[in-house]
Amino acid sequence: MSSYSHGVSGTALLGDTIGANLDRAVARWPEREALVDVPSGRRWTYARFAAEVEELAYALLASGVAKGDRVGIWAVNCPEWVLVQYATARIGAIMVNINPAYRTHEVEYVLNQAGISLLFASLSHKTSDYRAMIAEVRGKCPQLREAVFIGDPSWDALLARATPAPYPELSCDDPINIQYTSGTTGFPKGATLSHHNILNNGYFVGELIAYSEQDRICIPVPFYHCFGMVMGNLAATSHGACMVIPAPSFDPKATLEAVQRERCTSLYGVPTMFIAELNDPDFATYDLSSLRTGIMAGSPCPVEVMKRVVAEMHMAEVSICYGMTETSPVSLQTRRDDDLEHRTGTVGRVLPHIEVKVVDPATGVTQPRGTAGELCTRGYSVMLGYWNEPEKTAESIDAGRWMHTGDLAVMREDGYVEIVGRIKDMIIRGGENIYPREIEEFLYAHPKIADVQVVGVPHERYGEEVLACVIPRDPADPPTLEEVRAFCEGRLAHYKVPSRLQVLESFPMTVSGKVRKVELRETYAAE
Repeated sequence: MSSYSHGVSGTALLGDTIGANLDRAVARWPEREALVDVPSGRRWTYARFAAEVEELAYALLASGVAKGDRVGIWAVNCPEWVLVQYATARIGAIMVNINPAYRTHEVEYVLNQAGISLLFASLSHKTSDYRAMIAEVRGKCPQLREAVFIGDPSWDALLARATPAPYPELSCDDPINIQYTSGTTGFPKGATLSHHNILNNGYFVGELIAYSEQDRICIPVPFYHCFGMVMGNLAATSHGACMVIPAPSFDPKATLEAVQRERCTSLYGVPTMFIAELNDPDFATYDLSSLRTGIMAGSPCPVEVMKRVVAEMHMAEVSICYGMTETSPVSLQTRRDDDLEHRTGTVGRVLPHIEVKVVDPATGVTQPRGTAGELCTRGYSVMLGYWNEPEKTAESIDAGRWMHTGDLAVMREDGYVEIVGRIKDMIIRGGENIYPREIEEFLYAHPKIADVQVVGVPHERYGEEVLACVIPRDPADPPTLEEVRAFCEGRLAHYKVPSRLQVLESFPMTVSGKVRKVELRETYAAE
């Protein structure tokens, strides 16, 4: 049986724009809560939310923002972020998400690459003074006409311009959102997404965990990622559910308090967020009995963590999702009744209306089930392309409109998919393909190792050899290469056993928190 699967569904795709879909929700549930901001105590019913979205949309039109113009948002999670998301969609402006962790160099690149004419920004967060940074780059960004700061008189001044006017005519296939993906090399690329891409993805992710107007979704993940704005916000509004913002950025205590106070039924996070919540000293004192579901995504979930999330957080129906920004984002998802092994050993099976296949990276031929290869996905979810970068788009999306994910995967007989690594991380030693993640998972069990990254470095005879970069549990007593090799002896195939070891204090990271393996390779290849 070949590694190809298609999500057959009796539920039709939505043919709406985001604005039309919101109108339907408002007509059905005008008095239900749409949005709650726990830090400020502010609340919006669907009717009030739609009215404020309309006011902001009119203000943008009065400020000269036209259909197709790029409007940037460089802000932490707050209600205004959500209002901007829906107001730009209303008028067909393209919202450009900017990571709040970006510094001036990256912001200047995004402002110019996307051609942003109006920018919304937080005033400050942690060590970032956004107003000062924008002032610093403004002279180098000729298309930027106006900056509006959230919680500042400039926000009120913008709203004061609101004048009712006809909205532009929109198609659900119009571009609506640009999200910059953190490249591990060079500048990030702007994945360009349509109403059809993200509205349907949010809707079907919500369908698979049975959302209804009764649900209240706690969203501690950032809005600037698809996880927050698509799987969170659009899944909520397409089902009449409520979006709950626990804090401007992730805080385990604030998240647990929001779930308890707002009686949330669903909670989102990457595994490290759930681990932080479970490890909170006061965890046992919170009443989380309202929870039934949620989404865990971003990286594989350890079995013990999943057991505790289900048992102690009451999330019996928690779902694992896999995807990438370029696919709006989710392609694979576990189902509500999947067992523990499927939730921790796989990233689920294909979503409705989407196709996935696993191919030989060299030939493009679909592999038999059970054989590793590159995961590709096709369907309504595949982005329009990278903004103004046709060559980069062609490198990722082939002539058959398949998006090549760059991830190595195995499709099981039952159609569930395991991610085994990244193609560019794969090590080829003496003709043997080695997947670093397998060795990393194994070495996590070593008593002296707190964290580990495995990379391939050049070797005269074998082409590449295995280097393990480790952060020790006790810096005063780091593991030796001999200890690591002895630990692997007889338990890993000889060619997978690390032949080099590097003890580090920390790993080089991208702004979105991914380890820069390319930097580890380059640093230690020279040696």
